[in-house]
Amino acid sequence: MGTPAHQPPPEPVATLLLIRHGLTELTGSTLAGRRPGLHLDDRGRGQADALARRLAAVPLTALVASPLERCQETAQALAGAAEGREITTDHRFSECDYGDWTGRTLADLAAEPLWRVVQTHPSAAVFPGGEGLAAMAQRAVAAVRDWNDRLTGAHPAPVYAVVSHGDVIKAVVADALGLHLDQFQRIQADPCSLTAIRYTRTRPFVVRLNDTGGAVADLVPSPADASGDAAVGGGAGGAAARP
Repeated sequence: MGTPAHQPPPEPVATLLLIRHGLTELTGSTLAGRRPGLHLDDRGRGQADALARRLAAVPLTALVASPLERCQETAQALAGAAEGREITTDHRFSECDYGDWTGRTLADLAAEPLWRVVQTHPSAAVFPGGEGLAAMAQRAVAAVRDWNDRLTGAHPAPVYAVVSHGDVIKAVVADALGLHLDQFQRIQADPCSLTAIRYTRTRPFVVRLNDTGGAVADLVPSPADASGDAAVGGGAGGAAARP
């Protein structure tokens, strides 16, 4: 019997599950920013529990969260759905520091001259007394790359979750799509939505975007997902390729 051919090690592939925190009493009306003491309301807790049940069967390599309470509470629901999930806090996934805009209503802010810059040229938007959207995007994308390197160094195909904020998630998605930050307002991240990005050696793939329901079995990568090759013609889809 001949000697079996040497099998090359599998290509590393990291699957990032980006989760926006659940609803709070201010969501949609007020720019909460980094305001402390803001917790999930009953709706938000219900959303977090429902998402935790959906993801209970997904073997998470790591569970990471922004330090703000609404993200920590959403992550706690995920951690409680299965044993062995510990939450790691990473400040790089914190909300943008909106400075003097923090705590003001969106209706009020829409009258500010800076509002149009935020809408049409966000890469140039710097909030008075706070940070710029470009700086926020830079730290968030750097954090994702750091976690990808860290986790693939110990596991060939990690699946990890990051609980963060709408603008942070939109910035990470824009980077994965190769979009300039000025296009990130075209992306939507609803409360407690799930966005999945698979990072291969060749390129990232946006697997899901702003998902608020449905099956999750295809979030665990197959060997073919690590190749980095795109499916010419669109392919049959991740769910169709699995039993």
